[in-house]
Formats: sequence, C-alpha cells, structure tokens
Amino acid sequence: MCLILFAKDIHPKYKLIIAANRDEFYQRPTKSAHFWEEDGSIIAGKDMEAGGTWMGMTKSGRISMLTNYRDLSNIKTDAPSRGHLVSDFLKNGLESEKYLSQIASNGEDYNGFNLISGTVDKLHYYGNYQNGVHEIKNGTHGLSNALLNTNWPKVEKGKAQLSEVISRISFETDELFEILRNDIKAADEKLPNTGVGYEKEKMLSPMFIKSENYGSRCSTVITVDSDNEVFFSERTYDTNNFSYNTVQFEWQI
Repeated sequence: MCLILFAKDIHPKYKLIIAANRDEFYQRPTKSAHFWEEDGSIIAGKDMEAGGTWMGMTKSGRISMLTNYRDLSNIKTDAPSRGHLVSDFLKNGLESEKYLSQIASNGEDYNGFNLISGTVDKLHYYGNYQNGVHEIKNGTHGLSNALLNTNWPKVEKGKAQLSEVISRISFETDELFEILRNDIKAADEKLPNTGVGYEKEKMLSPMFIKSENYGSRCSTVITVDSDNEVFFSERTYDTNNFSYNTVQFEWQI
C-alpha cells in the first residue's frame, strides 16, 4: 500500500472505515484478494514474487496493512520482504503491541516501512524511521510513504475527502473508491522532497498514480460496523485502460 486513509471510532455506524491504494510496478506478479489456501481464515491479496501481502484481514477481525517508507538513499539489496510483516501477524496470535515491539527490535534489517496491525477495535502503529510502537487514537488518519499523518498533499487531501464522505450517517462505498481514483497531481510548491527528483516527485504525488511502468494497482475499501459486520471490497485495475475487476467479501466477526 502507498496510501491508507482510515477512520477509527468516529462514525455512528462504523467503528472502522478504510480506503487504501496499493502502488507497485505493473509487472510484479500479484494475486487479488482471496481466502488463502494455507490459512482459510485470511483474506488478502498476495505478492506472488515474495509471498507476502500489503493488506489483509482475518475472519476473526485481525487486520494488518503496510506502506513503504520512501528513502532511496538507504536501500538494502539483501533486506527481507516487508510483505511478510503483514502476513506473519495475520497468521499468529500475538497481540499487536507485542508483535510490533518484536518487529521493532530488528526493524533496521528492513528497508523503510510503516506497519499498522491490530484488531477492528484496537490498532497499533510502528515505522522503522521512528522510535516506539504507538496505539492509534480515535479519529481520521492518513499514511503514505512517510510517517503516519505526515502532511503530504495526497494525505491531507485524502483525509479531508474521507472526513467529508463519512460526515453522513449513510454513504456509499463507491464514494470511497472515487476518492482513491483521484489522479490530480500536487502543486509544485506542495511537493515533498524525498530525494527522487522533481519529475518523479510530481508523478508520485496524486492519490492514484499512473505512469509507464508503476502506479496504483488496486484499491481496497473495508467497513466494520458496530455489530462487527465486515464489508471488504477490492478493485484490481487493468493498467492499460484502468478498467477494473472487483472482488467482495462480507462476514460477521
């Protein structure tokens, strides 16, 4: 994932609302969200190159999601796959704070990442470009390729638009997908400086990224209501014309 927008415990109907885009090279082999063969309680997409995932959930309500931290000056070619940080949490029974504390003990082994893990009722955050594990407070949050709630244009715009949609008791999940399809690039004066140069910074600035060989591959919307009814929907894009296929799952925790 390269953009995760979410609202925790601020809506009268939904305890958790998530809208997220996964950005990746178009040629990297990927399987859309499905029940995993090796563990039928897990619903997630799968990176078929390294075997992990960027976002997933279990039928019991465990959830984990990841973004990379952008720092091209500090890339380790022999670093372990970050996608397994998500899938390992979904497979084990550790409480999220303990799990993330264990990850933090050797966080420097990985290339930069941000990891949110927990349950639909309690989430924790750890990024290996900061210190400590933090419980996520109630509110609207955004995470891209810097730290949680860093005020990048796509994060600020996404949080504002998410807040507007969920200010109503009733809204359509298509409205959340529409937020994620926003491909307007940030103004030059608002671009972050992450060391990749102006052209790439501009290309990476919108919520929905399009380029010759890299961009937004799928969008995911998850809602969990006060009765623990889960709606999980993923759109996977054809990067030739950006039409999409949709998979949906609904269950009660």
